Amino acid sequence: MSGEINLHELLKAMEPKLHEGEYVFCTVAALQSVDLQKIIFVFKEEEGITIIIEKKLADKLQLSYSFVAAWITLTVHSSLEAVGFTAAFTTALAKEGVSCNVVAAFYHDHIFINKNDTAKAMNILTRLSER
Repeated sequence: MSGEINLHELLKAMEPKLHEGEYVFCTVAALQSVDLQKIIFVFKEEEGITIIIEKKLADKLQLSYSFVAAWITLTVHSSLEAVGFTAAFTTALAKEGVSCNVVAAFYHDHIFINKNDTAKAMNILTRLSER
């Protein structure tokens, strides 16, 4: 199944889901130091390996981070070929001063926003889906 591509349908059905907890972006030289089952996201860049993990795990492993985030999943199965979906929700958040970091996975889009903006972001995304 390849997911939805119609922008109107994506927005209408996105149903944002807030995950409990606090999440952080860290960089590591190798993955051996972190249990792969506890990593939310991993991406290899030239400078190092970026991981997203729960803040409490980063603290336990003494990993540094500078941004504490809330994690919101847009539960609609969006196609990786959909046009305008990311732009629509990031623009809506930006218009109200909420920065976001987006991870597009096979089934869903995941948004990491400043933990202090959680309620505001959920409100913005819910209003966007109700238009």
